[in-house]
Amino acid sequence: MIYTFAELTTIFKDDNWLHRVQLFTSQFEINIENVVASANLHQNIDLQSIARAFPMVEYKPDQFPGLVYRLKKPNTAVLVFSTGKLIVAGAKSENRAKRAVFKLVGELRTGGIVILGRPEVTIRNVVASADLGHRVDLEDAATSLEGTIYEPDQFPGLIYRQKDPKVVILVFASGKLVCTGASCEVDVDRAVTKLHETLVMKGLVP
Repeated sequence: MIYTFAELTTIFKDDNWLHRVQLFTSQFEINIENVVASANLHQNIDLQSIARAFPMVEYKPDQFPGLVYRLKKPNTAVLVFSTGKLIVAGAKSENRAKRAVFKLVGELRTGGIVILGRPEVTIRNVVASADLGHRVDLEDAATSLEGTIYEPDQFPGLIYRQKDPKVVILVFASGKLVCTGASCEVDVDRAVTKLHETLVMKGLVP
């Protein structure tokens, strides 16, 4: 038999239980703040040639071995190395990070830089923020959750290392979170949802 939410609230009169059900059914917002990806062109690249063809790039080999190529759409920065390795930062989604790589390759080819193959793109880190919409008792969370570090004199948030998916979540008393270390957007959603459910089940959300 399947009960409606109204029927369940009638069956279970416990206010604490009802509060937890409401927390489970509440929505919280997750925003992707930065996606870092790497790519491999499988060939050596002449960075001096890129710097001559594209004056807007940043290339100071005496300070840094890579070249910084900035794209507007998607709004990202790409580090280009002479080995053909690339690092993309600043993307707001996995798709945008991948688009940035292929757009860069297209622009390099248009500028006369020979790129022979198709780049391989790997997502390295997805950083996201979230707001649970409820305050979190960090002291209780530090003693109840495994893999936490909480030193309020040094940092106002609780550092929570989640094993599955393998991420690090910064939890603040306001209910705001920062999740880093995820290898895909799906893992961010899984991690935040799993943490929220754990906090609710342990009664750590006031």
